[in-house]
Amino acid sequence: MRHQNWQCPKCNNREFETGVVSGTGGFLSKFFNIQTQKFTTITCTRCTYTEMYKGESSTIENIFDFFGN
Repeated sequence: MRHQNWQCPKCNNREFETGVVSGTGGFLSKFFNIQTQKFTTITCTRCTYTEMYKGESSTIENIFDFFGN
């Protein structure tokens, strides 16, 4: 994937892959194995530098729009 507002801070590449990581919060969510935290990952395709953003994967465009302004 490529987006005009994103650039890798390590190697200046503009191509990346996105993913989603889920995790648990407190004791009860760990005990019942409930995924309460969601993070969107952006990984550079060249050097594999990865950034994580809290939220749904659909918010990735909002993040890029924020950086572009």
